[in-house]
Amino acid sequence: MVQTLATTPRADGFRMPAEFEPHAGTWMLWPERPDNWRLGAKPAQQAFAAVAAAIATGEPVTIGASPRQFSNARAMLAPEIRVVEISNDDSWMRDCGPTFVVDGKGGVRAIDWIFNAWGGLDGGLYFPWDQDDLVAAKVAEIESVPRYRAPIVLEGGSIHADGQGTLLTTEECLLNPNRNPGMTREEIEHVLADYLGLKKFIWLGRGVHEDETSGHIDNLVCFVRPGVVALTWTDDRSDPQYEISQDAFERLSAATDAKGRKLEIHRIHQPDPVHITAEESSGIDIVEGTQPRTEGMRLAASYINFYIANGTIVMPAFGDAHDEPARKQIAALFPDRKVIAVPAREILLGGGNIHCITQQQPLPRAGV
Repeated sequence: MVQTLATTPRADGFRMPAEFEPHAGTWMLWPERPDNWRLGAKPAQQAFAAVAAAIATGEPVTIGASPRQFSNARAMLAPEIRVVEISNDDSWMRDCGPTFVVDGKGGVRAIDWIFNAWGGLDGGLYFPWDQDDLVAAKVAEIESVPRYRAPIVLEGGSIHADGQGTLLTTEECLLNPNRNPGMTREEIEHVLADYLGLKKFIWLGRGVHEDETSGHIDNLVCFVRPGVVALTWTDDRSDPQYEISQDAFERLSAATDAKGRKLEIHRIHQPDPVHITAEESSGIDIVEGTQPRTEGMRLAASYINFYIANGTIVMPAFGDAHDEPARKQIAALFPDRKVIAVPAREILLGGGNIHCITQQQPLPRAGV
């Protein structure tokens, strides 16, 4: 049985490493629920398989599948991708899976945040979510790593760390009363400092327009390396995203990180607005208590929702004129990694993108 620890990661000398630090592997979950994924999730499963294959060019990939879908997932995925049985409510490993921390002595542990489906009964996206809330503990059990059960509701997509004590997040998400009502900004910072080994918080305002996660940071801005960030952008002043990105740019420009550095900011233009088509909407089952997917809904499309793997960047593509310029920008930001663009509209239709369906497990290293 994996040990559940009563201490905190910071007290034990652990910190959250940056995504661009070396990985032992990547975790994902297999999509299936027909009230979120159209046509019984078959198109989404093909997209997930393509993402897994791209990541697997640089590091091991493990996919958790429900008992109902284990055989199907195994058949659709390449032999080198590990498939394990993990019951779940939906396939957003970034948000319901563990956040791993390291101690620089070869130790790795898992943080198990409380998960409430992005808002619980006050704006959450589905009910129940009890199986999702068990995913992090199951991953820790499979990997035989000690686990901390954190005292707050938090999703992995709402935080982005530079590995040197700095955290990016948004007020829209972490201060939302449907996550941790009654907690102040300072109280939330104290918990995150204890669990992630942080020294500096950079709070942005809102996340990407129409992001149903209540503004996750990983769709808006991310660390490229310490002191360098990439920000989703639009030049269209009539687009609601313009004001959001401009405010984020101003806050980032005024900020310094835990090392006292000013941030270098790279703006990556978003794709043209993406809306659900009538055909796409008609393929999704309607279930009470689940986020509807109606024709004309705008989706929170962003190139910033890419995943940094060992030697590889896996970025979303939308069949948009901005795809190739974004790919070139990202490639210039990561000259030591190959950029693989994966068609990701089917993932976006479910409410997130490539970063949202992945979770990195850091490589244990001594002296770092």
